[in-house]
Amino acid sequence: MSQMPSKDEILQWISDNPTLTSKRDIAKAFGIKGAARIDLKRILKELEEEGHLEKRKKTYRDPEKLPPVSVLQVSGQTSDGELLARPLEWQGEGVEPVVLLLPRASDPALGEGDRILARLQEVKGEAHHYEARLIRRIGANPRKVLGIFRKREEGGRIVPIDKGDGKEWHVPPDATGGARDGELVEAEQSGPKGRMGLPRARILDRLGDPSAPKAVSLIAIHQHGIPDDFPDPVIAEADSMKPAGLKGREDMRELPLVTIDPSDARDHDDAVWAHEDDDPRNEGGHVIWVAIADVAHYVTPGSALDGEARKRGNSSYFPDRVVPMLPDRLSGDLCSLHEGVPRACIAVRMQIDAHGEKIAHRFVRGLMRSAASLNYQQVQAAMDGAPDDACGPLMDEVIRPLYAAYAALEAARKRRQPLNLDLPERKVVLSDEGKVLSVNFTERLDAHKLIEEFMVLANVAAAETLIAKKSPLLFRVHEEPSPEKLETLRDVAETAGLKLAKGQVLKTAHLNALLNAAQDTDHSEVINMSTLRAMTQAYYAPSNFGHFGLALQAYAHFTSPIRRYADLVVHRALISAHGWGDDGLKPAEIERLEGTAQHISETERRSMTAERDTNDRYLAAFLSERVGEEFTGRISGVAKFGAFVRLDETGADGLIPVRSLGREFFHFDRDAGTLMGSDTGLTIALGQQVTVKISEVVPVSGGIALELVSIEGESLPRGPSRGRGRGQPPRRKQVKAKRKADKIKRKVKRSRS
Repeated sequence: MSQMPSKDEILQWISDNPTLTSKRDIAKAFGIKGAARIDLKRILKELEEEGHLEKRKKTYRDPEKLPPVSVLQVSGQTSDGELLARPLEWQGEGVEPVVLLLPRASDPALGEGDRILARLQEVKGEAHHYEARLIRRIGANPRKVLGIFRKREEGGRIVPIDKGDGKEWHVPPDATGGARDGELVEAEQSGPKGRMGLPRARILDRLGDPSAPKAVSLIAIHQHGIPDDFPDPVIAEADSMKPAGLKGREDMRELPLVTIDPSDARDHDDAVWAHEDDDPRNEGGHVIWVAIADVAHYVTPGSALDGEARKRGNSSYFPDRVVPMLPDRLSGDLCSLHEGVPRACIAVRMQIDAHGEKIAHRFVRGLMRSAASLNYQQVQAAMDGAPDDACGPLMDEVIRPLYAAYAALEAARKRRQPLNLDLPERKVVLSDEGKVLSVNFTERLDAHKLIEEFMVLANVAAAETLIAKKSPLLFRVHEEPSPEKLETLRDVAETAGLKLAKGQVLKTAHLNALLNAAQDTDHSEVINMSTLRAMTQAYYAPSNFGHFGLALQAYAHFTSPIRRYADLVVHRALISAHGWGDDGLKPAEIERLEGTAQHISETERRSMTAERDTNDRYLAAFLSERVGEEFTGRISGVAKFGAFVRLDETGADGLIPVRSLGREFFHFDRDAGTLMGSDTGLTIALGQQVTVKISEVVPVSGGIALELVSIEGESLPRGPSRGRGRGQPPRRKQVKAKRKADKIKRKVKRSRS
């Protein structure tokens, strides 16, 4: 070829021939010889400086693509059990590509954390971007542990804080990292089992006193890898932001929108207002406004703020702190709808008829000014006849119209019949020093339900608008329960003398009928918990599979972009769909929606687990001073190794180890969910009322060990002095067990109102 190729031609060649990317290969492909190679070298250098290519040894490649042979780390599984991996050599600026492993029959078994060398093939039109074939395993990612260091002459031991991990780790003298006895440390496995069969470890980080005030949430943050420090460029970008003006926005500053949040809320990202509809065609109807902070104005695609927000996926909430998705300059200031301050928003005006059905809606990008920052308790008190100074002037124009619109929505909700679980939420109350003062069950007020119904309606409107405009978006998906889980729920229901409809398409109305039948009986909590366990976990997806729990055909998260990245994506989709500006959803974002959905679904689960672990540890700390006391509770789970009990007073979960039940052997019936003593015939089953004594508490792990005192009001039966080992249960008890696995022997005890 006599003419030097253009940059575009060179890039196209590299894209089409990923294995022939050295300067020699490129020169040969275009017929470049002699002195002309100097010009080729210059062009390749320019492409490298412009970011189009990356030089790897003596070859060039597109930094937005993976090389044909690359190092991967196994990262998890799909819902179908297929292995996924993340590339460790990714250098692109876009989202990290998803790699699906295609194992051969001869390949070794791989697990999460394994590092492999693999051959990659790019694919189109799939949820993943590459498919990989194993070349060889090159080592596993060292397992890490968070625990308490116990110093010894030969180095020390690490006692894991995870209550599910009872195995200690041995730390050689030269791997202690200067850790002191009793310190909380992070360590990684440094070798196979050594002394006394314990895995060897080396300490990576010293985290201080595990019993120090407010250390509980820090343990969870560290243990679950939640990012809690913002990089300097992210902070600098946030600090440089200025408040949005009126340009390109609808002026909503005269609307009496108010925020209603918990009394200790750290941010205010939604505001509401309602009034009677003056449209004569909608007699008895209402107009509802929901305004949400316009986070998309400040967090734009490709920015440092956007990258960090996506990485975090969501905010994480703990009793003593919040790990926010966005820096405080945004979450606590520019994107918080403070009283009396102009704030950028995206709002939806919704018309509902007298029966609570939405008949129309429209979205606007506006500038609002909150008329008041209120909390749930004061709004409810005002509606109940005791308005304070803040609510008094708002009763006629704001508060009563809000409740009138809510009454219509509540009627529509009852007709729709979303899943109506009754699971009281517990709240850990801390002192300023981080000590647990009390554990309370939060009261569910109509003010809470009002805001929830308004937010659900706004989320539905967002999904419907984007579907109508054929815009890509992220749906909030909740699929119906699996047949296996439903069968387990039916078994639990039969145990309580109740029934769940069978042989028809399952609807939430069927589950609500079961929940209503159990209401005000001794089995109410167990039926509610079992129904919750039967549910699939909600997740994000760019495809719409509906929301089973809410009984909605299409649902998207729109109302919390300060704390959820999914909502920010939906905001950007609305901006693009309405042509409101150039800060909407970009083509690159659309291409990676599948990966974004999977990532933020995972970060959501991570936060939920960390928050649950933190509450467990605080509850254990609260009960640690009450070892030896007796409590009432119910059997909430049965396993081969023991029975779980949820304590009535605090909602804390503890374990009755099977070894504490005496010398007899206990047979575990997985189908029936029971433990049965081989000598006494003592049967422990889900839902039974028990009295237990706290025998041991380990606050650092959240573990609570219990001793069974009585069951269903009766003291424990005493067996012979010597257990019969692994003998069979008494014949009479076997017969009873076979009668639907002891499901019909307990009668429903209904409390009279």
